[in-house]
Amino acid sequence: MALAGTRFLFVAGLAFGAASAYPAMAQDRSDLAPYAMLRSLQFVQDSVVRGDHSAAEMQRFMLETIDRRLRTADSSVFEDPRNVDAALIYAMSGGNPGTLEYLASRDIAGNFDSRVADALRKYLSGKGTLVAKSLAEMTEEYHDEKIGPYLALVSGNVSVVKDPEGALVFYDWARLTAPGTIIEEAALRRSVAIAVDANLVGQALSYSRKYARRFVHSPYASQFADFFVQLVVGHFGEITEEDIDGTLEFMDVDRRREVFLRIARAAAVAGKNDLARLASSKAEALGGNPTPEALARLYGGLADIPTNDIDAAMQAIADVPEEALSPRDRALRQAAQAVAEQVLSPPMVESLAQEMPVTMNNTEDANPQAASPRNEIAGPAPATEGPMAGTAANFDPAFQTFVDSGRSKLLAIDEMLKEESASK
Repeated sequence: MALAGTRFLFVAGLAFGAASAYPAMAQDRSDLAPYAMLRSLQFVQDSVVRGDHSAAEMQRFMLETIDRRLRTADSSVFEDPRNVDAALIYAMSGGNPGTLEYLASRDIAGNFDSRVADALRKYLSGKGTLVAKSLAEMTEEYHDEKIGPYLALVSGNVSVVKDPEGALVFYDWARLTAPGTIIEEAALRRSVAIAVDANLVGQALSYSRKYARRFVHSPYASQFADFFVQLVVGHFGEITEEDIDGTLEFMDVDRRREVFLRIARAAAVAGKNDLARLASSKAEALGGNPTPEALARLYGGLADIPTNDIDAAMQAIADVPEEALSPRDRALRQAAQAVAEQVLSPPMVESLAQEMPVTMNNTEDANPQAASPRNEIAGPAPATEGPMAGTAANFDPAFQTFVDSGRSKLLAIDEMLKEESASK
């Protein structure tokens, strides 16, 4: 990480006159060609997704500086195709969309390909699906040019709604023509999401392995983790323990533990008890501070509630320190205790007509870390979660699923007991 940071400062210093230390000096370098500035922006963006999060602030500065340079450049600057490409790539890299509009509207010499500029303006204004076919054709046309990987990524973005598997082709194209860059990171992460949603298990697992090996330190890796958890919980059995371990083996201990805990929690509320126990045991085996260990015991205990050893499971859950749990996990424990109490209580004839008296207290959970900064290539950060509601009727859907599952089991048990009594 230190070496990457040193290299970053060196490159940025060459391009911007030591801009990282003296931003005011960089603003005076109006003679720099836009394509030279863009190279430094690309290096910084690639550094961010490889784990150098300290470069995020420099990225914002560079975007602002390039924007000023493009808007004040003489029209003759764009007689160099490299500067035209720089303007287009800047627009697709989180830059100001209005700047591309400004440049294209003043291009009387025909330096900009009007088809590309128009398609990108529509895409950046949220109307990309209107030019999906044109973008696909231009992606093939510009395949070997500097803007090729960017156009491929954009084409994948506009294709995903109507043709998810077709979007995967564009994303494959993008990442293979720009390895090790922010383009590959975005293409891989979005490929995982598409494959998971489309139940393309083999492809989703393959993309996940590639992402985990190359971009686990990206500020957007939390999105990937969410997709991977969804994949494992939804297809455990087809996905084996070896598949999970093989995907996570290149992560450091802390990240592996975090993913196992996420899997354990999601599996517990989904009723995938074997998976919940497996993931909990793996998380606990990785050690760490008391909080992860407590969470592992909580999720493992949830998985053991349907077993014959429900008393031991509830004791294990009750023994987890309150301060080690987030508000969501406290609510989950409360729901589990309510279900267990109903399972252990003697059945009554009236129980078929009863509602479970579960009430959740209003709490606010910790929001996931937003990726910063937001840019068009990497995509928006995950949406943050709002506070949970205060009743069992409208709390977190995961908790509702857990409670509903418990309620249905209780009703089935009561019905069986009722039938057995009637037959005697």
